[in-house]
Amino acid sequence: MNVKVIFDRSKINEVLEDSQKALSKTADLIKGDLIESKTMPFGEGELQNRNTFVDDSEVQKGIARVVSDTPYARRLYYHPEYNFRKDKNPNAGGMWFEPYISGDKRDYAQKAFKKFMGGKYN
Repeated sequence: MNVKVIFDRSKINEVLEDSQKALSKTADLIKGDLIESKTMPFGEGELQNRNTFVDDSEVQKGIARVVSDTPYARRLYYHPEYNFRKDKNPNAGGMWFEPYISGDKRDYAQKAFKKFMGGKYN
């Protein structure tokens, strides 16, 4: 028995491009949901509004990150015992990404990615 496999490179590239766009959109959606959930510490809004961003510079490798880039972000994140202000973000506290890692939103990214792929490849 002989089998001949022919790959359609244009279709493969189309799927790769679609998946990269979907990954970037997924990271944007997570960032938006994070802000909407009002769980990040919020004083003047620097951390949440100016210094949390999507880094999709490695999207071609299948990597997109939501980054909180301030000198104090790590300290606030890993110390949920701090007495966080609740006037602007009533759910403010540390470990604000935890729901997406192991909490009730752990499948949020997968569902969003699938939605952005549009079911074309199921």
